[in-house]
Amino acid sequence: MQPRHTAQVLIAGGGLVGSLLAVMLRRRGLQVTVLERRPDMRKVPIPAGRSINLALSDRGIRALKAAGVFEQVAPLLLPMYRRTMHDRQGRLSYQPYGRPDQCINSVGRGTLNKILLNQAEKAGAQIYFNCRVTGLDPAQKVIFTETGETFHYEKLLACDGAFSAIRLYLITTDRFNYSQSYLEHGYCEIHMPPNPDGSWRLAHDTLHIWPRKSFMLIALPNPDGSFTCTLFLPFEGDISFQKISTLQEAEQFVKTWFPDIIPHISDYAQQFATNIRSSLMTVRCSPWNLGEDILLLGDAAHAIVPFYGQGMNAGFEDVRLLCEWADKQGGFFTKGLFPRFAQFRQPDGHAIADLALKNFVEMRDLTADPAFLLRKQIEAWFSEKYPHLWIPQYTLVTFSHVPYRVALEAGRIQDEIMERVLRETADIATGSWDHARAEALMLEGSKRLPAADLVV
Repeated sequence: MQPRHTAQVLIAGGGLVGSLLAVMLRRRGLQVTVLERRPDMRKVPIPAGRSINLALSDRGIRALKAAGVFEQVAPLLLPMYRRTMHDRQGRLSYQPYGRPDQCINSVGRGTLNKILLNQAEKAGAQIYFNCRVTGLDPAQKVIFTETGETFHYEKLLACDGAFSAIRLYLITTDRFNYSQSYLEHGYCEIHMPPNPDGSWRLAHDTLHIWPRKSFMLIALPNPDGSFTCTLFLPFEGDISFQKISTLQEAEQFVKTWFPDIIPHISDYAQQFATNIRSSLMTVRCSPWNLGEDILLLGDAAHAIVPFYGQGMNAGFEDVRLLCEWADKQGGFFTKGLFPRFAQFRQPDGHAIADLALKNFVEMRDLTADPAFLLRKQIEAWFSEKYPHLWIPQYTLVTFSHVPYRVALEAGRIQDEIMERVLRETADIATGSWDHARAEALMLEGSKRLPAADLVV
């Protein structure tokens, strides 16, 4: 007969969000069990080709600090202070992310996950690997697994990703809303090795983008001197993965669209033609809870496309906010905690999904557009002059802790204001604008924006 286990708090999923949650709950004295369907990544090689390097920013850093693990993570981080755009002739242009001291941080998913697993076990969490969830009986509070083991829980946290087994069960329950949508684009990772002396082949304090309207290539630095490059391309169509299935097609594709990477990647044609192509999905669901005992977090609740660099940060923020709510309301077992938290946080999950989709268009289509670049210049000028009146949407999302829904609404208002500013005051061809008129319009329009004291 297979073992029957009892867990005070059961976490489905030992990825980034689940392992961080395990650390934070153990620090609050709870007995924590984690079920992870994959092998222990600290003991087996991590499959290549599906990582999309992560961009850790303020929301995620705050959560790691709250868990007491940021000191272990900090040495892994490579700060990126701006975007570097590469045009088809290899010419470069630059866009800072924020103030000179503001940056996002490139970090490897696998290395970060290993640290969090180590910290969870060190804190006393019990982790079961190769333990795939196959069934759920919420009435009896029992999880069934592929190995035949059962786990009885008091509270169940689903942190098991975009294809969550727990959410799959909730879809069968009454009045549970669920949708998933795929982009027509997929992604493929390309490895750019370091120079022979171990140095980076490109500037490593920046995120590199090759915007090509309907598709793009990006590159994020790694500590070993390499870059993880990611091609985002439609699966089908005239310019698509479908059209680069042979070495000859891949070679011609790169020579046409990304010629400046050829000196840096000797096997570029092989990689572009044969590396794994993966899909990009957005998940929206509600409610995130089932009664008092089950709660979805991270990608299980709100899987998003990676173009705002907020997937991990949003999941980490879920964890921090949940624990803070529990602390303020009398403990993790306080009646009503899960339903209230789910109702509060769900609009932010929908908002960051919208923001991520919007930023995809910006990265691939607009970063080389003269009107867009002039808008950014005007915004930066006004924001520097009136920092408490105009906080760019990117800053609200990446360098603040305001709810994502506030950042989404602020951006909508800013778009309306800037459309008028560009229309009435700017000359796109010369890159100039009527400073006095633009200032007057933006001062008037900024009265509609969220108060600056929301940025905490």
